[in-house]
Amino acid sequence: MIRSELIQIIADENPHLYQRDVERIVNTIFEQITDAMARGDRVELRGFGAFSVKKRDGRVGRNPRTGESVEVDEKHVPFFKTGKLLRDRLNGQ
Repeated sequence: MIRSELIQIIADENPHLYQRDVERIVNTIFEQITDAMARGDRVELRGFGAFSVKKRDGRVGRNPRTGESVEVDEKHVPFFKTGKLLRDRLNGQ
């Protein structure tokens, strides 16, 4: 599912809302999650999961094409851990 499909589904299920308002709501939610993660905060949506940021230390990597060693800088990567409700639903429980 992509963002536009999510917006369309929510708009179809809530005919009293304009699609542009639903789009603004969805975009605001994603922006707030992104902003919180950029600050290093953890975002938890009960029953769905938790978004957090993990730090990866710098390391020496290898260029797969040439085989030469390459220095890889440290970086921060997004991480998602599923909640129990979502995990149970995916596993048919």
